Amino acid sequence: MVLSINVAVLLAVVIVVRLRRRTEARKRTDEQLTVLIVLVFGVLVAPTAFGQWVTDMAGQLAAGINDTGR
Repeated sequence: MVLSINVAVLLAVVIVVRLRRRTEARKRTDEQLTVLIVLVFGVLVAPTAFGQWVTDMAGQLAAGINDTGR
């Protein structure tokens, strides 16, 4: 039996765990590591169907906000 772990799912779990911690206790390097993990997660998710859906939804939201400002 082979156990397969999707790296994007693993990073999502790590992000959730890191963001649930208290903000006051974080060091600058800890925050930089969180940003790096989130960027890697974004690169892994972007080419997937879910990543494309998120990009489309963000584009529609930005267009809606832009149209509201006119």
